[in-house]
Amino acid sequence: MKVEDLIHSRTEVYSVTEAATVYDAARYLREKQVRAVGVLTPNSKLLGVVSQSDISDKVAAENKCPAWMRVAEVMTPHPITIPPETHLDECLRLMEKHGIYHLPVVDEKETYRGMISVQDMLRVIASDEKARADMLESFLFSAR
Repeated sequence: MKVEDLIHSRTEVYSVTEAATVYDAARYLREKQVRAVGVLTPNSKLLGVVSQSDISDKVAAENKCPAWMRVAEVMTPHPITIPPETHLDECLRLMEKHGIYHLPVVDEKETYRGMISVQDMLRVIASDEKARADMLESFLFSAR
């Protein structure tokens, strides 16, 4: 399975601008129920990623005011990105190698297409394993 197989059905791509306040970004993450989003330029090019961890580590833990800080101050710049054609096993390798939980998807035109998370990967793996178990069960018990 490839990344494009996971993201093709998504109707919304979550992102914020670098000028957004950290407070607004945190509320956006909560509202959308995601843990990270892309940080985009005004012409929709990816600048970085801002996550709940960035906010807690760089704002809350240092007792800074999220209403006064901009996303550009806490985001992870120049993230590792993947094209939509990337196989999911390669995504897992990249996540493990770099100790990251999200991979931004950027196409050949450098357009931000969304994010793949560890949670997405776990859903796919669990679904595949359930399908295998169902097939085995069907094979074993239909032979009687």
